[in-house]
Amino acid sequence: MQMLLQTVINQRAEILKSLYEHIGISFISLLIAMLIAIPLAILLRNHRRFGEVGLQIAGIIQTIPSLALLGLLIPIVGIGTVPAVVALTMYAIMPLYQNTYSGLTNIDPNLEEAAVAFGLSKWKRLQRLEFPLALPMIISGIRIALVMIIGTATLAAFIGAGGLGDYIMLGIQQNNNYYLIIGGVLSALLAFIFSGLLKFIGSSKRRIYTGGVVILLLLLGFGGNKVYQMVKPQPVQITIAGKLGSEPEILINMYKDLIKQDNPKAQVTLKPNFGATTFLYKALKRQDVDIYPEFTGTVLEALVKYDKPTPKNPEKTYQIAKQELSKQENMSFLKPMEYENGYDLAVTKEFSKKYHVTKLSDLQRVSDKVIAGFDPDFSNQADGYLGLKKKYNLDFGNVKRMEPSLRYKAIANDRVNLVDGYTTDPQVQQYHLVVLKDDKHFFPPYQGAPLMNESFAKKNPEVVKSLNKLAGKISAEDMQKMNYQVSVKNKKASVVAHDYLVKKGLLK
Repeated sequence: MQMLLQTVINQRAEILKSLYEHIGISFISLLIAMLIAIPLAILLRNHRRFGEVGLQIAGIIQTIPSLALLGLLIPIVGIGTVPAVVALTMYAIMPLYQNTYSGLTNIDPNLEEAAVAFGLSKWKRLQRLEFPLALPMIISGIRIALVMIIGTATLAAFIGAGGLGDYIMLGIQQNNNYYLIIGGVLSALLAFIFSGLLKFIGSSKRRIYTGGVVILLLLLGFGGNKVYQMVKPQPVQITIAGKLGSEPEILINMYKDLIKQDNPKAQVTLKPNFGATTFLYKALKRQDVDIYPEFTGTVLEALVKYDKPTPKNPEKTYQIAKQELSKQENMSFLKPMEYENGYDLAVTKEFSKKYHVTKLSDLQRVSDKVIAGFDPDFSNQADGYLGLKKKYNLDFGNVKRMEPSLRYKAIANDRVNLVDGYTTDPQVQQYHLVVLKDDKHFFPPYQGAPLMNESFAKKNPEVVKSLNKLAGKISAEDMQKMNYQVSVKNKKASVVAHDYLVKKGLLK
């Protein structure tokens, strides 16, 4: 409990920022959904056939998995807040439309006849009879929609929109239960508070109208500000993203510190744990992000068309990767750091001792005993499991795909007995794993370097100069120690990155 409180205190600024982002995304989505669903239900209340069709369409949208919907929206509207708001709005339409439509179409016919007999027009009947009677149902729909939006909005973190989902994702990536508790509890608490507030408001007509004004002001306040932030002219910003895990987060914080030191006015936005390789690479091509750290071997094996075997010489690998990126994609690959962060495979000491497994070729004779836990990148790339199968003639019958941080937790809990990893991963030491020797020299060299579009590099030469200060710096031992501080000791990546740069004289 003490550690949880300490984490909350240390992260209070970031927590408040995530909380504000979460409420903002939720409220703007609810506001847009209300502006669509409620007028549509009013319009179709006297056209039952079209009204029922509307219900069916809203129901179909509701059945689309949220992550799939976000994925479909990315090529259309990019990443960040916009696709998150669009997806949440689409999900909220169903309960709002259904409850409004049901409330308006299930009014006692005798009351409708009496209103007609009194000579009330359609607008007057809606204003004085139908809408007041349907209002409790409408409030109920708003309540359902808001609770659903707040819960689903945690997925916005997967496309860089922020919110409390950042803490849930970080908790999964870093195996940090405190982050999971912060993200999960605050999200549930928001849903509970706003659900209770709407229930209280809906308990009497006076509260409905008073509360409606308050809610409208809140919606306009949070939602309107979010809309303004989305549409107002933005200063020139530099968006730096990173792959999943602690190491990319450390690197992008170094990038930010170096850029800000040379240009204090630079607007630098970080998007840690932004996604896997292909997702990030596509985001860079679309210019949704400006920079991210990539590795030389990954470029040749997964990102560009290169039919020849990847060289084993690190410098040669970098030069070819740089040339191919420039020629094929008009991208600039800056000078790499010193350390190599190549793939490796590790087993438990018990598995190694029991089956006499010390090198990768030993896995062939125990393939039926292997329960592998691989991250999505490794399992799908030619420089990962796909190529490894051919080189070593392997065929594991039981391969589980899981997020990078989960695979180490899985092997520690005996859920799997073989995992992929990187040479700078601190978990090898933490969990006393045995790294298998690559006796056929399959894995190519992997040196990390900033990747950006050539247009960005030409437009921002001072950024290139700042980032090149890392060229030839950071040893494998240094990187492993920094990863340990973040992944195991739960220190902030920004603090670890800053301390290293100061220690090495790269920051004043």
